[in-house]
Amino acid sequence: MDTTQSAQTAAPRGARVGVVRETNPDERRVALVPKIIPALLKQGVEVVVEAGAGLGALIPDEAYTEAGATLGDPWSAEVVVKVAPPNDAEIAKLSAGQTLIGFLAPRNADNKIGALKSAGVQAFAVEAIPRISRAQVMDALSSQANVAGYKAVLLAASESTRFFPMLTTAAGTVKPATVLVLGVGVAGLQALATAKRLGGRTTGYDVRPEVADQVRSVGAQWLDLGIDAAGEGGYARELTDDEKAAQQQALENAIKGFDVVVTTALVPGRPAPRLVTAAAVEGMKPGSVIVDLAGETGGNCELTEPGKTVVRHGVTIASPLNLPATMPEHASELYSKNIAALLELMLKDGALAPDFEDQVLADSCVTRERSEQSAQKVEA
Repeated sequence: MDTTQSAQTAAPRGARVGVVRETNPDERRVALVPKIIPALLKQGVEVVVEAGAGLGALIPDEAYTEAGATLGDPWSAEVVVKVAPPNDAEIAKLSAGQTLIGFLAPRNADNKIGALKSAGVQAFAVEAIPRISRAQVMDALSSQANVAGYKAVLLAASESTRFFPMLTTAAGTVKPATVLVLGVGVAGLQALATAKRLGGRTTGYDVRPEVADQVRSVGAQWLDLGIDAAGEGGYARELTDDEKAAQQQALENAIKGFDVVVTTALVPGRPAPRLVTAAAVEGMKPGSVIVDLAGETGGNCELTEPGKTVVRHGVTIASPLNLPATMPEHASELYSKNIAALLELMLKDGALAPDFEDQVLADSCVTRERSEQSAQKVEA
């Protein structure tokens, strides 16, 4: 008997991971980029990629095959990885016993969690990964929020009628733009840092006063309105009616003095809090800009029209949806690292063997008994 052939026959078959092509025309990201694939192959994983999966991120099929992946049907793989939540047609391609990993919007009213359960699919929502130190490398919400915060400031700069930096010229000196960021999570901090690099005079505000030091760490000032809404697990709690009224009035007065306002405030499972009133917009100088990153849940600005850029009282209000998809190259690269780290946690000797005693897997698996608890973990 050929012992080499016998050993190969006895070797356990590794997991097969499928990388799908996103069907939403506005989604240009891909779940895995070629540079991630060699590390997966070393773990005994087979990677099959749908033809054209990376084209939105300017990655040709040849780059995947050169990295060791094969082109084929990803929907038949043991594990299917994607970016955007699946639609009904995509869920119909899945079979009982398969595992799906991606953004699944478990807190949205129109989520597909029920359909995935009915199909017998084990699904992991990257939004539900807990905010703990060892899970940071898997935190897709944070990696994509960095992209959104960066791009939001570039959008504000392009819409503004004013310079961001101070300029001293023969014709005189131009003062730097004043930039206020409301909501200082990952996106907000990146927005502050980016606006600072562009030369703006930056200020940050959040209802969690403990993030003031983080705001100052990126060279910004802290706007103190005297309201504390720190909640559990690093999330903001919902404000009381009295607190909302006090916050609204104080913010309304402050906002009028800024050239640019970027809003990123979200509360999991609820409409976005309204931080910028119509009166505040009316009080801003004509030519000012608001970039509202909370448009997908209604917006932080009272005059926001999600997905559109409008001008109200001479102020430009932009509410782009899915900003990370507008920077698909680096957004995909960061997301791929998140997915690869999560896959590594699920694998044992190349085979899929998730340990649901692990908090990361237990919390993020939204089609098992702990799905409701997992949904509570979704980040603002």
